Amino acid sequence: MADEVYQNIQDPPMGSRERLSAVLSGAGRLIRAEDVMTILALDKKSAAKTLARWYAQKRLQRVGHGLYTAIPLDARATGQVLEDPWILVPSLFDAAYIGGWTAAEHWDLTEQLFRDILVFTTKAVRARKRNVHGITFLLRHIQPDALFGTRNIWRGQIKVQVSDVHRTIIDMLADPSVGGGIRHVADCFTAYFQHKDANPETLIQYAEELGNGAVFKRMGFLAQTIPDQAVLIEACRKRLTQGNAKLDPRLECPRLVRAWRLWIPKTWIGARLSAKERRP
Repeated sequence: MADEVYQNIQDPPMGSRERLSAVLSGAGRLIRAEDVMTILALDKKSAAKTLARWYAQKRLQRVGHGLYTAIPLDARATGQVLEDPWILVPSLFDAAYIGGWTAAEHWDLTEQLFRDILVFTTKAVRARKRNVHGITFLLRHIQPDALFGTRNIWRGQIKVQVSDVHRTIIDMLADPSVGGGIRHVADCFTAYFQHKDANPETLIQYAEELGNGAVFKRMGFLAQTIPDQAVLIEACRKRLTQGNAKLDPRLECPRLVRAWRLWIPKTWIGARLSAKERRP
């Protein structure tokens, strides 16, 4: 009986290093017990023990419940486990997509770099910030019917959803904080119209589907600074909802632009408004 227990926790004829290489080759950069069971033909208990041993030997790092990744030799001193933290998103937060400022970087709407990764998830969010071994994910909860306007991006063997360039803009207009604040959102909005996929009709379609009236107020107001966007401006004007919104809910906005039912900060008055709109 003792011999059977001993055999269950020891490496089979293939060496431990070769077995780990086989698992990494077959499973990719993220490993679960199910991968070890399939690749090494082990039962669930033996697979769990194998993972536990590799973890104790510091060959693997746990990055989620039952989820492991290999530790590169040059990462052991820095504590940085993954070169590409995007691959964690489907396993940790699915159904989810990468959006906000992170997607803006991906679509070249900004040159500004953000350390944290912005994720929209249909899972319940207990805390908006989650740190996974030095990688910070900022989470925003969405309803399942708001999961649209995304593209699948392959990162190695793992498929990750990212908001497309249009949804990225709409999300930042709906909540400027996910775009790094309204000034950065305005810059991204300007850059959007230089993007090869820019399509004002798609912006309107997505805004209608999202159903957030403040989006049309912010988008119409900002579109006044973009050349040749009269059609977009008029489309936003026709869709204005009742009530007033803030250009950025996190800023003091003491001035009301009645044409857009939008409260704006003082610093926007001189540079962003027409002479008609500057009137009290």
